[in-house]
Amino acid sequence: MTEYHPGARLARALTATGAIQDPAWHRAVLAVPRTLFIPHRVWVSSRDHPGWYRPVTSDDPDYQRWVDEDWALMTQIDDGHPCGEGEWGRLPTSSISQPSLVVEMLQTLDVTEGMRVLEIGTGTGYNTALLCERLGDENVVSIEVDPDVAAQARANLHSLGYKPTLLVSDGTAGAPEQAPFDRVLATVAAHTVPPAWITQTRLGGVIVTPWSTWFSSGVLLRLEVDHGAARGRIVGDAPFMMLRDQRSTFRPWHEYVDDHDPRAVTGETTTNPRCIADRDDGWRLTVGHLVEGVDFVSYEAKDDSGEASVYVYDRGRQTGSWALGEYTPAGEVYEAVTCGPRDLWAEIGAARRAWEAAGRPGRDRLGLTITPDGQHSLWVDTPEQVLSGD
Repeated sequence: MTEYHPGARLARALTATGAIQDPAWHRAVLAVPRTLFIPHRVWVSSRDHPGWYRPVTSDDPDYQRWVDEDWALMTQIDDGHPCGEGEWGRLPTSSISQPSLVVEMLQTLDVTEGMRVLEIGTGTGYNTALLCERLGDENVVSIEVDPDVAAQARANLHSLGYKPTLLVSDGTAGAPEQAPFDRVLATVAAHTVPPAWITQTRLGGVIVTPWSTWFSSGVLLRLEVDHGAARGRIVGDAPFMMLRDQRSTFRPWHEYVDDHDPRAVTGETTTNPRCIADRDDGWRLTVGHLVEGVDFVSYEAKDDSGEASVYVYDRGRQTGSWALGEYTPAGEVYEAVTCGPRDLWAEIGAARRAWEAAGRPGRDRLGLTITPDGQHSLWVDTPEQVLSGD
């Protein structure tokens, strides 16, 4: 008689693409039915209305395909209160992650039997169930900030017999009463990795977390803890929603820039305004880290001159700083306007020089060190080669 595996269809898809390499996690995926963790209603992005997410229910023809295959699905929008008509929403606030990424993160943890894991972000509970299946309920502590999300996750897990320690609190504080842990796994992204995650991890333990600057897309960090500090490399992509207390506000660029601000000063810059638009992933991480909060918008000249007006502005720290650079193909010095306490063109230029002096490293050469006081240092190849815009 053929043995029944609730997660067989998904496991087959993940092994066929090479996503699952560890037999122990393969067994976990086989044992846990992902479909039971997906609610009747989910949200997907709208092609016709960019920036909006539309609700889709289980009677939609595409729903079952999304549930059974390698898709991420939004399970909550706008913190549970969709802002649009017909339950349409703008801001994804909880999800069930793409299974291939879930497996990548679990394998990156490099766990063995008996290890204790702290999970930041219970979500639907699916990832929690995989941890329980692999390590045992008694070794899994999971934190969820949203009470409604946490209640549904608890119901999902208990329906399958999983009873890990589930906490409803702010995950940035960790779980001090349950510490120490051998591993910490975040299923939400951080701009600033909370020091509590480090102090609550055993010496030699591992933290796996998505990390994002204000400027670059999310990446996956694998950090090892050594005498209170954590350091490690970027190991892949990880597009996750942010910790709630580290969310950024996505407002139109013109709400950050006021051409009539009396503080604005006209001058020049030697920083090429076009460098901010360089799509190299190593550069985007570097400038996003060294020029905290930066973003930009560029307007090309309507003629064939090749000129452009490039605005940069502080979206993250929201100091009211912005700058304009007028690019011309012939120039090494560019007309500029600066406004606010930060000279953004000077900061961007310093970051560019540091990145170029390091050999224009790609993302695969970059790593991060986080000290007990929360300071983050981006480095190239080894922790001693810190990238600095000073």
